[in-house]
Amino acid sequence: MRVNHVGEVCAQALYAAQAITTQEPQLRAHFEEAARDETDHLAWTERRLDELGDRTSWLNPLWYAGAFGIGLLAGRLSDRISLGFVVETERQVEQHLESHLNRLPANDVASRKIVEQMRDDEVRHALQAERAGGIPLPMPVRWGMRAAAKVMTTTAHHL
Repeated sequence: MRVNHVGEVCAQALYAAQAITTQEPQLRAHFEEAARDETDHLAWTERRLDELGDRTSWLNPLWYAGAFGIGLLAGRLSDRISLGFVVETERQVEQHLESHLNRLPANDVASRKIVEQMRDDEVRHALQAERAGGIPLPMPVRWGMRAAAKVMTTTAHHL
């Protein structure tokens, strides 16, 4: 659950940075709406960590700063690239959440409910970003994103 919490910290940063870089009011509203969903996810995962007697990542400020920088870069390149970044990010998160669901014990109903709702919201965010004009990112960028996510998830699991 700590890794999922870190993902929500990063989502907050990404959407905040993307909201401030766009000049389009409708797109800003889209990013702000998605950020509100991610705020819910952040609260759910933190509460579940408390229930499980666990803690959030000690590196959350680092995760936030890095994701904010990436969001700024994507947003400054163009709105279509920024939206494409959302699409790819959310699809990768969806895959992570699916794998988490496969590893969760069937009797951990509380965690499963949280992860399932998060997955559904991430799928919706990807579809909305795609419909808003997000363009597919080049394969090397997607591989880089996947590699960075692997470093983040592995590190967050422990720290």
